[in-house]
Amino acid sequence: MNRRELGLGVAAAALATTARAQTPYSAMPGAPSQAPQDPAARAFYDGFNVQLNRAPAALQPELRRLYEMAGWRPIWTTQRVRVLGQVAERSERHGLSGSDYFDFAGLASDPATSDIRTSIAALGYARVLAEGAVRPETVENLWEMQKNRVDLAGGLHEAVSRDRLLDWFEALAPTDIGYTNLSAGYVRYRRLIRETGGWPAFPQGGTIEPGAPDRRIAALRARLVAEGDLEARADRAIALNGDIYGPELVEAVRGFQLRHGLGVDGRIGPATQRSLSASAEDRARQIALNLERRRWLKRELSPERIEVNTAAAIMVYWKDNRPVHSNRVVVGTAANQTPSLEKPFASVVANPPWYVPASIARNEILPRGPAYLASQNMYIAPAGNVVQRAGPNAALGYVKFELRDSHAIFLHDTPSKAAFDSAFRHRSHGCVRVHNAVDFARLLLSPDPSRLNQFDTALDSRRTQRVETGREISVRLLYWTAFVDGQGRVAFREDVYDRDARLAEALGINLSLPQPVEAARTTEDDVGP
Repeated sequence: MNRRELGLGVAAAALATTARAQTPYSAMPGAPSQAPQDPAARAFYDGFNVQLNRAPAALQPELRRLYEMAGWRPIWTTQRVRVLGQVAERSERHGLSGSDYFDFAGLASDPATSDIRTSIAALGYARVLAEGAVRPETVENLWEMQKNRVDLAGGLHEAVSRDRLLDWFEALAPTDIGYTNLSAGYVRYRRLIRETGGWPAFPQGGTIEPGAPDRRIAALRARLVAEGDLEARADRAIALNGDIYGPELVEAVRGFQLRHGLGVDGRIGPATQRSLSASAEDRARQIALNLERRRWLKRELSPERIEVNTAAAIMVYWKDNRPVHSNRVVVGTAANQTPSLEKPFASVVANPPWYVPASIARNEILPRGPAYLASQNMYIAPAGNVVQRAGPNAALGYVKFELRDSHAIFLHDTPSKAAFDSAFRHRSHGCVRVHNAVDFARLLLSPDPSRLNQFDTALDSRRTQRVETGREISVRLLYWTAFVDGQGRVAFREDVYDRDARLAEALGINLSLPQPVEAARTTEDDVGP
């Protein structure tokens, strides 16, 4: 019997002793909030009020409701505590450690208080699974998304009453494919760390060109095999080439580069080397941070929605809860971050003018003088704000997807097409520039031929016109630095917005991730949103 099992056994025995002193509840009706009349329940009630302050303030209302529904009687029998042990054993799936939430030996140390302290632990862990451990507003400058909310006391009461405790805990975390696949990835990385210690460190140095010899090739091969970018069978054949960076290895590196959002050229330059320098432990921790972010979010999603991963600068359009279209996008720089928002839109604007935000006008446009404004087809409106007329070279291009109440953040076309070909696409002032935006607008309008014709006619006429979509479409601006790609592999992105670092600090996680190599580059005339 290991230490955890010993602690669990002691806790179960101690709680059973408490439970024998008073009959535990099974499906007793909710009791009124005033003190109970039954002497045994009254004694438990009095002890509860003494112990309540031991619970975190956020859990105290839930704890009181739980025991009200229990009729002020103990909850935790031997069997229920053993189920909690199973719950703790499954915590690794969520990037968590069960020992951080359940100290079974400690719970058994004082039988008189063990039942309530076990409830505190159960409710605390349940809240982390259901809603996350950190309030997102405390680690992001602007976070406006629909949070997940669960009746923890009611759910735990029903789960215990119906003997479905394990099932209830299992259902608290997200069950969508994005979460479950990432969870499986986390377990794989943890297993790799336990069994092999991860992978050898990759020394930094000069660029490794295809066909060239390099003493770091052995470390490179070990790294690629560990994460599945290179099959072990192929590696044995490649090993015969010694330290030569041959074509088979180049192809594996290209896959690694694609999985990390790098330029896919097969050259092992500074950016690729920085990604290779990340340890297995840091990648596992990065996955855990992204599992936490997903737990913040409401589980029920609109069947039709647009999701933008601002870390990867990729957009996916979902229809009937299926991904049907994806595009590259350009998002905000580190200094002008695209926030985490969830907002709807119900129309597109053909040939939109640009009402320039005051900060951009003041800092980047007005100092260039009247000649620059004229060259950009801009003018100063009577209200004093700068406006750019619609046109082929206008910053918003030919179409805008205007989100409701979105802090002037929206999706739009752009005349600056070259940026879409870059691996690093954090270049805007915070809005989302959509590749092939006109085609995407036509896709959204295609269910109604009359609306599509209205849009096409407006484009051809070059006049500004709002075209209703006939329905609200939800847009979610998300920040995923670890996610599972179409090949079932965990893909990683650099923490351009420093949000992984802030979340790790809030969770007490030591994190050392590669810093972005390429700073956001914009052309001098690219002042668009």
